[in-house]
Amino acid sequence: QVQLVESGGGLVRPGGSLRLFCAASGIVDSFNVMGWYRQAPGKERELVARMNTGGSTNYADSVKDRFTISRDSAKSTAMQMNSLKPEDTGVYYCAFRPGSAFGVPSYWGKGTLVIVSS
Repeated sequence: QVQLVESGGGLVRPGGSLRLFCAASGIVDSFNVMGWYRQAPGKERELVARMNTGGSTNYADSVKDRFTISRDSAKSTAMQMNSLKPEDTGVYYCAFRPGSAFGVPSYWGKGTLVIVSS
């Protein structure tokens, strides 16, 4: 079992920045994928960005050049979000998948709310 805890959400004005952080605990594979998904009101959950322990990344087109995902260790991930737009509003979930291949996450955090509004 892997437990994920997110932090860093909040209210920010359009054009502003936020940094999200996720820490994993439990039985964490040395090789894994951690990433971020978001769910806006009335919409399905969607991939935002993910990164494996080898450094490979995958971003949604809507956030490329604005968001940057990083990994300090096999047990954590952060995402710097710049130039935020109102359409970035939603609950952001940290996700974890054992192994290096991108795919459906095995574990989810409880989510952190990001609101982009003036």
